[in-house]
Amino acid sequence: MSVVLAFDCAVSGLAVAVVRDGGVPLAAMREDGRDQPARLLPAIGETLARARMMRRDISLIAVTIGPGSFTGVRVGLAAARGLAVALGLPLAGIVTTDVLLAQAKARDGLVVAAIDSRLGDWFCAFNDGDRRPCIVSAEQVSKQLAGRPCTIIGPDAERLCAGLPGAKAEQVPPDPVVLARLAGELGATAWHERNRKEGLPRPLYLRGVSVTSSDGTRQTVE
Repeated sequence: MSVVLAFDCAVSGLAVAVVRDGGVPLAAMREDGRDQPARLLPAIGETLARARMMRRDISLIAVTIGPGSFTGVRVGLAAARGLAVALGLPLAGIVTTDVLLAQAKARDGLVVAAIDSRLGDWFCAFNDGDRRPCIVSAEQVSKQLAGRPCTIIGPDAERLCAGLPGAKAEQVPPDPVVLARLAGELGATAWHERNRKEGLPRPLYLRGVSVTSSDGTRQTVE
């Protein structure tokens, strides 16, 4: 039996899932808010308890590596790396937009995974061709779509859909069950080998850190 513990903090709040044998969800939970540093480890413990699994039952840990919130990505990866080292387990790092695109895999036509950067643009990935995430404005998304029907998927999809002819929104956060399934496709042995060769997964940042100064102004520090 293979058991994947998967969690996401990259966008907003946190989500945890325990999945068995490549796709059977045993337990999952989601919490909103900004208490990821305080709540992530207790949430993992609660989810394992609901799944009736112990730490020794876990075969693989999976975590989203970004793009997303700078703090959320760091919290998730720090916890994942710590657990992987402490438990001697392989760690799978999955791109957040890959999870969203996988959630919309059954949709026909063009799909855009979109995460609001909160700085006036979007982290996006398209399912037609190169799926690497990039930073784009709403105007650039509109120009690339050129009026083609599409599905915009992500936690703030409805906001991006406004003004995009032919676009429909699927406003959902990254699903930790889908995250677990993506990690499980490669398998624990392959992730162990990748960790050995490349080290543990690192965060995927598409820009520098956004800093708010005491006077309320914001700037990006590379």
